[in-house]
Amino acid sequence: MIFPIGDDNSDRTSVPIVNYLLIAINILVFIWLQQAGANDKFTYAYSTVPEEIRTGHDVTARDIPDSYAMQDPQSGRLVKLPLEPTPGSVYLTLLTSMFMHGSWMHLLGNMLFLWIFGDNVENALGRMRYLIFYLLTGLIASLAQVFATFAFNGNPFIPSLGASGAISGVLGGYLVLFPRNQVRVIMLRMLTSVPAIVAIGLWFVLQLVNAFGVIGAAPQSGGGVAFMAHVGGFIAGLVLVKIFAIGRTPRVARPY
Repeated sequence: MIFPIGDDNSDRTSVPIVNYLLIAINILVFIWLQQAGANDKFTYAYSTVPEEIRTGHDVTARDIPDSYAMQDPQSGRLVKLPLEPTPGSVYLTLLTSMFMHGSWMHLLGNMLFLWIFGDNVENALGRMRYLIFYLLTGLIASLAQVFATFAFNGNPFIPSLGASGAISGVLGGYLVLFPRNQVRVIMLRMLTSVPAIVAIGLWFVLQLVNAFGVIGAAPQSGGGVAFMAHVGGFIAGLVLVKIFAIGRTPRVARPY
């Protein structure tokens, strides 16, 4: 198990203002709008529901078929997710869900990864390009999760949320631009440094293993982590980052 805690920023030449703003927005949305996870109505209204994206129509709890009821872990009874009406277009949830989280641990884990890897990618791409790259890879990640839900007979009424899809895109971009950058990690309870290709590569392998273990589950199962969003966002980052880096003069990769 490898857990990143920092990286080499010696090549960074600018203040990562956009990355700081993205982190701040995520934190403010969770604390203010989601009320640290207590505001279920907001969360269930603005999360991405695959069935809504497929049909373009809003879905609430009463619209969920009985066959997709889920077992309550406390009572053991079958219940339907309390989906709330979405103000405006349901397609906007592909954006709003990127700035929402399910718990403090979910938020802090995502923000740590964004803090470590996002500043270098922003420095390489420039602020506006980085913002567009972040949002685009996050959008692709959400669509990948929606596609996988239907392709592998998942539960289309389980909402997804979180910045991890977009952050996966950042990781993919970082791997292309800085494959040999040293990343400080906790590995086997020891603090050490490994090249980014090792730290991020092992992370991606874990996402693949988990994704292909979850997407084959029965429609009634919930999972809990949108691993296909991680895979989709990461691949999008790998493919798109060189396009976004066209014309940029700073050195964006260490030579082998």
